[in-house]
Amino acid sequence: MPVRLTRRIASLALAALLLSFAPLARAGTYLDGAALLLGAARIERDAVRAKSNDKELVRMVLAIAKARSDAAREMTVPKSVAAAHPHLLLVLENCERAYAAALAGHSAKFVEHIERARSEDATFRAVVRDLGYTLR
Repeated sequence: MPVRLTRRIASLALAALLLSFAPLARAGTYLDGAALLLGAARIERDAVRAKSNDKELVRMVLAIAKARSDAAREMTVPKSVAAAHPHLLLVLENCERAYAAALAGHSAKFVEHIERARSEDATFRAVVRDLGYTLR
């Protein structure tokens, strides 16, 4: 085989190999972002659960939770993990609802939404795992 043809074949093989990893890379970027959003939401849930009567704290956390939900809605979601994304959104939306309920003095609703957020977090992680990915 001529050297040029061998180089072309090798270049095409390398390109095909790199392209086969592109969906994995996009899923990795998405999953890194999701892990960041979920980790921060968990820290806030734990902090606010113990201090849900602190209106100033809850007001600040609600503002941050809204920004986090907005960011999640704007994420590029790879097809390979699209089934998990609604659960991520539900985690973040339930956090928002919980903090809004706390501000309104509805402690039972606050706890209900916190528990839903935790449940959806577990579901998101299970779906990601079932799709063959690891959430860090």
